[in-house]
Amino acid sequence: MEAVQYGAKVAQQLGTTATALVLGEVAAEELALPGQYGAAKVLHVADARLNELETGVAAKIIAEAVGKEDAGVVIFSHNFSGRAIAPQLSARLKAGLVAGAIALPDTSNGFVVKKNVFSGKAFANVNITSPKKIVSVLPNTFSLENTGGTATVEPFAATISDSDFRVKPLKVETVSGEVPLTEAEIVVSGGRGLKGPENWGLVEDLAHALGAATACSRPVADADWRPHHEHVGQTGFTVRPNLYVAIGISGAIQHLAGVNGSKVIVVINKDPEAPFFKAADYGIVGDAFEVVPKLTEAVKKYKGIS
Repeated sequence: MEAVQYGAKVAQQLGTTATALVLGEVAAEELALPGQYGAAKVLHVADARLNELETGVAAKIIAEAVGKEDAGVVIFSHNFSGRAIAPQLSARLKAGLVAGAIALPDTSNGFVVKKNVFSGKAFANVNITSPKKIVSVLPNTFSLENTGGTATVEPFAATISDSDFRVKPLKVETVSGEVPLTEAEIVVSGGRGLKGPENWGLVEDLAHALGAATACSRPVADADWRPHHEHVGQTGFTVRPNLYVAIGISGAIQHLAGVNGSKVIVVINKDPEAPFFKAADYGIVGDAFEVVPKLTEAVKKYKGIS
């Protein structure tokens, strides 16, 4: 919905309207969501074959929808699917692409999009000059604003055949009960200061109390204390939560590159010289094994949970 909202605001800048494209079988209440975040129309391709995403097929359908709507700008979320589909669509449409936008485009003189470069240490302002333009929005950059609006839902019969589907899923494993790391508003992360995987309950207990996702530094993932899909940093995931809590992480530049977009950073480390304190909004110098359980209890008491 962040991408839908961004698209609606771009449409407003350009004096037009935003159309959302929904692929696959979804519930009626989900079809209503884009209207609540600014879309004027929803095109729905209700094809069961699209329930499992195949990026090449998705790019083909989106290109067809762009032609139907005579759309000039296409917006993606800069997530796994967006990063996979946007370049393919760019090639199909011969459209300029800016990946990972962090601000609305400046349309006063062209179509200039701001993004992070050099692992977030600098910004680039990129002017897209092609007739068709594609932008992917870095997740958790903009706060969602539910307008309570409605959108017209139209069925869209895309021209696709079985031969277009070249990838066959062999197995699907669904993880439930966890907050996806890249979408989490709160992330609790641990490092080597926790001394071993047997102590990871400290991180999980605090995360559970806060309703947060869990993450780790690269040395922790490399040591197989935690799975690699929890690794955040320059060579792992980039996260931009409202709150990032780092426990026992020194804060090497490679780790900071993956978390420096967080709105608030809290660091808990017994080493007062840890580099992470320079990037922290709040810091606690102390032993994690003493500090974190007390912090978890305080959160539970504040939220009234046991």
